[in-house]
Amino acid sequence: MPKLKNYKYKNHKKRKKRSLLKKISLFLFVIFIFFSTLTSYYLINIIKELPDPESVSSIKRVQSTKIYDRTGKVLLYDIHGEEKRTVITKDQMNQYIRDATLAAEDDDFYLHKGIDFKAILRALFIDVTTLQASQGGSTITQQLVKNLFLTPEKTITRKIKEAILAIKIEQKYTKDQILTFYLNQVPYGSNAYGIEAAAITFFNKHASDLTLAESALLASLPKAPTYYSPYGNHKDDLMKRKDYILKRMLKLGFISQDEYNQAINETLVFSRESRGIKAPHFIAYVREYLEKKYGYDYIQKAGLKVYTTINYNIQKTTEDIIQNSKDFINKFKASNAAAVIIDTKTGQILAMVGSLDYFDIQNEGNFNVTTAKRQPGSAFKPFVYADLLEKGFTKNTVLFDVETEFSTNPKESYKPKNYDGKFRGPVAVKYALAQSLNIPAVKALYITGIDDVLKLVNDMGISTINNKNKVGLSLVLGGAEVKPVEIANAFAIFANDGISNQLTSILKIEDANGNIIEEWQPKQKRVLSVNTARTITEILSDNSLRAPVFGVNNALKFDNLDVAAKTGTTQNFKDAWTVGYTTSFALAVWVGNNNSKPMRDNSPGSLVAGPIFNKIVNKIAEIYPTENFKKPKDVKRKKERLNGGYIDVKKVKIDKISGKLATDKTPKELIIEKEFRSVHNILHYIDKNDILGPEPKNPESDPQYKNWEEGVINWFQKNKTLPYFNETPPTEYDDIHTDENKPKISTSINTDENNITINVNIQSKFPIESVYLFKDGEQIASDFTKPYTFKVKKSFSTIKIKAYDIYKNFNEISIDRNSIY
Repeated sequence: MPKLKNYKYKNHKKRKKRSLLKKISLFLFVIFIFFSTLTSYYLINIIKELPDPESVSSIKRVQSTKIYDRTGKVLLYDIHGEEKRTVITKDQMNQYIRDATLAAEDDDFYLHKGIDFKAILRALFIDVTTLQASQGGSTITQQLVKNLFLTPEKTITRKIKEAILAIKIEQKYTKDQILTFYLNQVPYGSNAYGIEAAAITFFNKHASDLTLAESALLASLPKAPTYYSPYGNHKDDLMKRKDYILKRMLKLGFISQDEYNQAINETLVFSRESRGIKAPHFIAYVREYLEKKYGYDYIQKAGLKVYTTINYNIQKTTEDIIQNSKDFINKFKASNAAAVIIDTKTGQILAMVGSLDYFDIQNEGNFNVTTAKRQPGSAFKPFVYADLLEKGFTKNTVLFDVETEFSTNPKESYKPKNYDGKFRGPVAVKYALAQSLNIPAVKALYITGIDDVLKLVNDMGISTINNKNKVGLSLVLGGAEVKPVEIANAFAIFANDGISNQLTSILKIEDANGNIIEEWQPKQKRVLSVNTARTITEILSDNSLRAPVFGVNNALKFDNLDVAAKTGTTQNFKDAWTVGYTTSFALAVWVGNNNSKPMRDNSPGSLVAGPIFNKIVNKIAEIYPTENFKKPKDVKRKKERLNGGYIDVKKVKIDKISGKLATDKTPKELIIEKEFRSVHNILHYIDKNDILGPEPKNPESDPQYKNWEEGVINWFQKNKTLPYFNETPPTEYDDIHTDENKPKISTSINTDENNITINVNIQSKFPIESVYLFKDGEQIASDFTKPYTFKVKKSFSTIKIKAYDIYKNFNEISIDRNSIY
């Protein structure tokens, strides 16, 4: 009976499991039917909404995006404007452009049916792994559909519509027709739509006349028309993409090796870009931002209103001054100049002039130097000194401007020189920075540390110096590259009491319906203390500090205006800079050649960029009011060496006879107080890892100590300014005036009726100078030669005898009358 019960129990359990599985299966089936129905309904609705590919009226009408200045009253540029398009037939396009387009966009075009599933899977994988929506995976047919019928939004619905329409297009038209449609529709930038318009815009020729190299270059543009624009800052990247497409064409068998070789070496000459644009370098800068964020297609068609940060009055004034400087800079064998102005309180770009003439294509006028990488020279020094001040130095701390070997490798040498080849010896930080002295600056960088300086400049918005392994102590002399627009915004931090602002070019963006889709919000952070920022400002604005090197009447002098400025000149005079600020705006001026060809010898930033900087500041100050700088607090450190001065003075008491340290045995009349002076490099007094901490016990352990100390010693010996610079006090104590060296006195006494005769015997290490006899406290006799004999009447209580050697060591004995009688 128990077995039967157990059997029934197990059988019941199995029936319950089967029932549960049936319910789960039924539930899943219902879910499947539900989602299948929903998906079908979704797809049916999508298909119903799809336009007819043959209906021209179904093509979406587009609105142009307009870019304004900050007031919204000055139209700087109409991105869409009048669409330049000339529709041509297949026969009017050469085969090169068709093949180049296939190599660039869709080399399986003639094999697929409108959708490339391999490309879709690849794009899907990238989307999942990067958690971003990608535009990858689209065939030429899909791109045509997107451009003709759909919005540029990156959604699953749009992708489905795109795929269905692509299949329909493939069913209705031949591959040659679709490729021809595409080449007549695709945007190439500069308002050129279609290959014929692009050929005329960029090469001033018909599409049928394009060379292989020209065809490959135009095929490069649709991927990112503004970024790869021949008139923009990424021409090198454009040429690399052109060469890549030529290699693809060779690999795919579209061209022969000879054709490839000829095309890869062809020099391309671009047409002059059309005008009808204000602040062109700035517009290119803004367009690149918009396209990166919203997509090229969207900003072409969305009818946006973009309100930028540009103050057009300031922009036009700056443009005029830069353009009128052509003859001036040509004297220095420079062909280009650029300037950028930033609002110090907001980080907003007020003006951007990337070259003398944007439309001078022959001289690469379209190249925007303000956003390009250039070596700043000594304009980098304020960042290093700012970090040094943050860590405890003061403006009065002395750094030695002496010839110094900075390499610790005996097989290498690094001895930087000053611009004028002179060495000034001991100089305070404020003079070293104002006069742009190189050796103190390198020492400042070593003390504060390359890593910390790189962190500071990154916090200050300079994005181009990230690899510490590629920079060394020459970093402080401008050995790394920066963008003028970023260094101007970094200098603005000094004017803004140490607070940084994120660089921005956009105030507000409205869509076609007036909805705000983007609006500027301040993004600030403190990167320097108030006092450090004000101290740097005080130094850079004090003309008397820089005058010994730059002269009293230099280009950085402003009579009725508070202006801080720093010049910079790179090696071989390739780049000339002046960067500075008032309380309201920061300005960077660059002069040089786009191809980095050196200017004329002796073309420093103060002489080349300084006068242009001066003109711009004076003009802009009339438009953009400024105030006086606020003074920093006077900093005093507990560690006296940080407060200035460089001579150690040590007072010690010396035994005049031995020249050694006096002791309590040294006769007072022989003690003199003497001063000993010494000079050492700054590493003698500070630990660079703890500047405000105690003096290092073993400063010689610092790798740079020996080199720096040697430089200091050599300078003082050569200049003979302080002949006593290496005096050191004695370390030994007076060993003449000791108990052991005291004269030892003994006597023999003879008496008669009225007198006593005292014979004095003296043993002494040193010759005896004098012996004195005192009767009842009164000196009554002395003797200076042997034998020392004294005769005294018997009427006394006490006799005392004192003996002195030639070094004033003395001893005495007393004779009591009772001991004699």
